[in-house]
Amino acid sequence: MTSRAHKATARTSSEARAVARTQTLLKGEKGIGTVRKTVLPGGLRVITETLPSVRSATFGIWAHVGSRDETPALNGTTHYLEHLLFKGTKRRTALEISSAIDAVGGEMNAFTAKEYTCYYARVLDTDLPLAIDVVCDMLTGSLIDAEDVDAERGVILEEIAMTEDDPSDVVHDLFARTMFGESPLGRPVLGTVDTVTGLSRDRVARFYRKHYDPTHLIVAAAGNIDHARVVRQVRAAFERAGALADEDATPVGPRSGARTIRTAGRVDVLGRRTEQAHVVLGMPGIPRTDDRRWALGVLNTALGGGMSSRLFQEVREKRGLAYSVYSYTTGFADCGLFGVYAGCRPNQVDELLKICRDELDQVAEHGLSDDELHRAIGQLSGSTVLGLEDTGALMNRIGKSELCWGEQLSVDEMLRRIAAVTPDDVRDVAREVLGHRPSLSVIGPLKDKQATRLDDAVA
Repeated sequence: MTSRAHKATARTSSEARAVARTQTLLKGEKGIGTVRKTVLPGGLRVITETLPSVRSATFGIWAHVGSRDETPALNGTTHYLEHLLFKGTKRRTALEISSAIDAVGGEMNAFTAKEYTCYYARVLDTDLPLAIDVVCDMLTGSLIDAEDVDAERGVILEEIAMTEDDPSDVVHDLFARTMFGESPLGRPVLGTVDTVTGLSRDRVARFYRKHYDPTHLIVAAAGNIDHARVVRQVRAAFERAGALADEDATPVGPRSGARTIRTAGRVDVLGRRTEQAHVVLGMPGIPRTDDRRWALGVLNTALGGGMSSRLFQEVREKRGLAYSVYSYTTGFADCGLFGVYAGCRPNQVDELLKICRDELDQVAEHGLSDDELHRAIGQLSGSTVLGLEDTGALMNRIGKSELCWGEQLSVDEMLRRIAAVTPDDVRDVAREVLGHRPSLSVIGPLKDKQATRLDDAVA
């Protein structure tokens, strides 16, 4: 074989390996709501949902990295990167990044969580190519200049200070530490003043190179879009930056976790001169992949998910102890949380906690009434559908589903699973979750004797 023929054969072989693989994950009627997925060479996944009836589109890139991937010394690095990727690339300055989207009336932002990060832009459908180019450029071509790292450090420290000024926010970080201790899930997403101050440009850049290769990224787009066109534009943007390999690579699958250790019966009190005491009472939940999450969602809705919920009626409507009271669930790859939050006057914390414990204990022992169950199923079904009425929510759904579960569920399938929840399902998950000995986090001006009595709330 001649040298030229050998090169041609090698090139043909490389091109064959570089073919994108596309499949339809959900097929909607007349193309509406159709979800398609393409895996590009290098392991980059592109997922879209088509909604021709709208004139907008939301484009996002999900990174399979969150604050739980940080060492103690790197706490806050993921969030730091979220800021720095807006600060400039080889092709655009920070002003050019923001002004490009502003000039077409779009919006662009990002958020960091404990297990993932997302960057997105929402624009008119005609401006989607611009959004794709800008966001892909940010993710693949960030400079992470030392000057920007130093300048943004001050911004992040101000963000930490702003958060610290809101005890209703801080109490949830305190509760995570109460439950998970010094494990990664127990640390704040923003980091601390000490860790953020100690981060260098080199450490942040190494973290970026490690966690932002195509196998760790998921591209998601929803709205009045064409899947094949989005794939071509994304591929061109990543190839322009030299970010796609010639050969296939295996994308990173859903996180499996490492069975984070959770505590029980622990009480943490943070003294603050506030008008209210902010309280979170909670216990271990279930992982996000657990099939019982549908039953737990119904239980959570009935307990503290709305104005007709048990906690709202007992705490606010009947006794006037709090303005804000609700329950919530959080699922991670290997564990979860169930919590009840309320803000009340400091001298009423004991009464508030007793009522909350009584309601949780009753549901753990007896489950929900038929009326509560039916109302909760209806409320959860309605909120699920209404929460997906814009392209941003659709983009979040398909991107997070691929990253966290590795599958896509149609809205009809989600509604079917919610409607299939039975009284026994709720009773079983209530006994397991609410049967745990709770932990407690409180922020406020509690006196020493009062703080000592809080141990009784988790006994």
